[in-house]
Amino acid sequence: MAQKITTSVNSLVAKANAQVTTISVKDALELFDKDDHVFIDLRDIREINRSGKIPGAFSCPRGMLEFWIDPASPYHKEVFNQDKTYVFYCAAGWRSALSAQTAKDMGLGPVCHIDGGFSEWSASENPVEKQESRLKP
Repeated sequence: MAQKITTSVNSLVAKANAQVTTISVKDALELFDKDDHVFIDLRDIREINRSGKIPGAFSCPRGMLEFWIDPASPYHKEVFNQDKTYVFYCAAGWRSALSAQTAKDMGLGPVCHIDGGFSEWSASENPVEKQESRLKP
């Protein structure tokens, strides 16, 4: 028998967006070179290799977020142990909404995410840092 999904991804994203701060690309552009903000790129390394990233952003694959945030985790990353605002982004703003909610629920804060994600950022012709591929062809 097929699974009956009771909560759609659109519902999860809408719930997250209702609970976290969402900022525009224009607002993000004003923040991206500020020392009191950390941009977190949640996209897969293949996405970053293909299209680049916001300059200075820290790459955190979505699947590792909780493990890298938690200081009790053996996978913890010190980037998540700063007194700064965390600006999450992904390709379109769905993963980043869920991630910002998760980070907030874990106690990380303040957090926000970029509406429209990296797609909107790059379409607006904002600075993009090209990434050298670490994957072998």
